[in-house]
Amino acid sequence: MSQAAIAPELKPNSPDEPVVVFENVTIGFENKPVLNNISFTVKPGETRILLGPAGVGKSVLLKMADGLMRPDSGRIFVFGEEISAMPEEQLFALRSRIGIVFQEGALFDSLSVRNNVGYRLMEEHRPEEEIDQRVVEALRFVELEQTVDRFPSQLSGGMRRRVAIARAIITKPDLILYDSPTGGLDPITSTTIIELVMKQRDVYHTSSLLVTHRLQDAFVLASHIFNRKTNKMEPLPEGQSDPQTSFLVLNNGKLVFDGSTHDLVHSDDPFLKEYLS
Repeated sequence: MSQAAIAPELKPNSPDEPVVVFENVTIGFENKPVLNNISFTVKPGETRILLGPAGVGKSVLLKMADGLMRPDSGRIFVFGEEISAMPEEQLFALRSRIGIVFQEGALFDSLSVRNNVGYRLMEEHRPEEEIDQRVVEALRFVELEQTVDRFPSQLSGGMRRRVAIARAIITKPDLILYDSPTGGLDPITSTTIIELVMKQRDVYHTSSLLVTHRLQDAFVLASHIFNRKTNKMEPLPEGQSDPQTSFLVLNNGKLVFDGSTHDLVHSDDPFLKEYLS
C-alpha cells in the first residue's frame, strides 16, 4: 500500500493563514545548541530568503519545516497543522504538498531523468500515462524536455540542479524548500537557477523558503520579477524590491533579522553590515 493511501487528508488552509509558522523553536545536538528560540512565518505566496554564516543551522531549519527533524522545544505549524507533534504517517500527506530542492540536487544516479522527476508519482502508483505527462510538463518548466531519457551522469551540474527543481514541482506543491540551489555553480548557471525560482514565485505564486550562501543570488531574487511575456527576469526600478520576497538572517543560533530587503540593506546592526559588505 502506498504512503499516500495510508495517510489521512489534511485540512485545507485558509488563504490568509500562514503556510509556515515557527514558534520559539529550539534544537541542539550532543548538548550543543544549534537554533535557539526561533520564531517567524511564511505567508501564502511569500518567498523568505534565509541567510547566515556557514554552520548556523539553515539546513536544519529546512529539515524541521519538512518534519524530517523535530525541535527540542517550541512548535512548528505547516498548512495550519502542528507538525512538531504529528505522527509520522500523517506527515506523508503533508509532504505531498511540499517540494524540496536538496543541496547538490541529490538525484538518484541509477535512475533516468524521467524516473527521478516522476519518483513521487511512481511511489503513489499513478498511471504511467499521467506520470509521463507530468514529467514532461515539469521538465518543460525548466527547459529540459530533451533530457527525459538521460541519466544524471550525462548532465552538467546546472542541468542536474534544474532537474531537481522539476522533481520538486511535479506535485504542484504549495510550499517549496530550496537548500542552497546554486551551491557550487558558476555565476551564469546560478543566475539560470535563480530565474527558475523567480518564475515559480511570480507565475505560480508558490510559497518558498530558500537557503543560500550567495548574497548576489539573494538580491537578484529580491530585486527582479519574472516577465511571462518575454519568459525572462527583469530588474525592478531602482530602489524597489519584490514585496513578496523578504529576508531571515541567522547568527549564533539566533534569528537576528526578519524583514524587508530595504530594512536589511539599511540596517545599522554591526553584524549585518559586516555580513553584507
